[in-house]
Amino acid sequence: YGDKVEGSEGDDPVSEEPRDPNDARPLLFVPDSQGRIRFWHLLKKEEYWRDVIALCSNSTSQDYLEYLTKRRVNYIIAGEERVDFKKALDEVNTKFKVNTVRVDSGGSLNGVLLRAGLVHEVSVVLHPCLVGGSSPRSLYRAPDLTTAEDVIELKLSNVQKLDGDMIWLRYTVIKKE
Repeated sequence: YGDKVEGSEGDDPVSEEPRDPNDARPLLFVPDSQGRIRFWHLLKKEEYWRDVIALCSNSTSQDYLEYLTKRRVNYIIAGEERVDFKKALDEVNTKFKVNTVRVDSGGSLNGVLLRAGLVHEVSVVLHPCLVGGSSPRSLYRAPDLTTAEDVIELKLSNVQKLDGDMIWLRYTVIKKE
C-alpha cells in the first residue's frame, strides 16, 4: 500500500516543526512489523493526532528500524514474529502514559484484540443503509470458535440516536472469570 502513495519517499525526513508538549490530541499507533509503511511523513502531517508511533516486532528488519529513526518516527518493539499487542499496549501505557486506546480498524486487527482479551468496550455506529455484495466483511475477523465457552459476551451500556438517523451503540465486554 505505501509504495502507491504519492510522495511516499520524497519528503525530507528531518524537516518537521517541534511538538507542543501541551498538545492534547491523541497519538496514532500503527502496527507494522513487516516494515511496509513508507508514508510516515504524510501521517505526521495530519491534524487529527499529535504524533505517530510504529508498533514493530523482533522480526522487523534493522533497515526498517533505521528508516523509522531517520524519519523521527518513534517505535515500540513487542513480540517475536508479529506485534504482541498485550506487550505493546503495556509499553504504550508506560512510555506514553496512555490508558485508553480507540481502535479504528478493519476486522482482522479488531479480531486479534478481541480474542486476546484487550477490548473493554465495543462502540458501533449504525448507518441507515444496506450495502450488498459477495465478499464477506466482518467487524471482527478471527478463526472460527470451537466451543460456546469462547463466545465473547457483551452488555449494552448506551444507545444514542445521532443526526441522519444513525444509532450509536456502546457495549461493555463481559470478561470471563
